[in-house]
Amino acid sequence: MAELLERAPVLRDSESVMRRAVLLASLGVGFLSGCGGGVALSRERLEDLRAQGVAPDSVYLVDLPGYELAEQSMSVYKDEGFQTFYYSSEGRQVWFGVDRGAFGDDVCQESPLHDAGPVTAPILCEFDEVGWYRTNGPRHEYAITDAGHVIRISGLVADVDRVRLKEAMAGVRQVAGDGVPVTSSPGGPAAGPVDR
Repeated sequence: MAELLERAPVLRDSESVMRRAVLLASLGVGFLSGCGGGVALSRERLEDLRAQGVAPDSVYLVDLPGYELAEQSMSVYKDEGFQTFYYSSEGRQVWFGVDRGAFGDDVCQESPLHDAGPVTAPILCEFDEVGWYRTNGPRHEYAITDAGHVIRISGLVADVDRVRLKEAMAGVRQVAGDGVPVTSSPGGPAAGPVDR
């Protein structure tokens, strides 16, 4: 499956979400739309996030096979972004965060990975059809952009493999005001290098 994802064409237009959904569905991965396996957030939970300072349009979710969303870990990230953790039954964790900003090839090697600590290894970047895959010492992550947001998912290489991170980011979805994840955000994730 990873080999098929690697050979898929690079998607850089506004139809990228739908095309990725079709690609993943054809691979048997599926694309959740807020029903079935998708997680919906209660109005109370969304109001709590807003009270913490999370901007309503900064709440996104992913589905990460083998991991469960730790709803109690949801909180504000930086000024008005959103962050949460996903945990496996074995106690492994993956961080997921959304913040306003831009991301591209020029930022990829300069911006530290989440919770990387003082790692002296260089940040290695690779762009594919989903986004920027980055590694730094024992950690790795995917980063994509959508509607002025940088969306990242990060973990220890020993805790989660690249294929799972990639599948999760291919199905990222913004949470609507009613708490139900939508299948695509306004304009859809743009997983292409920024125009210069």
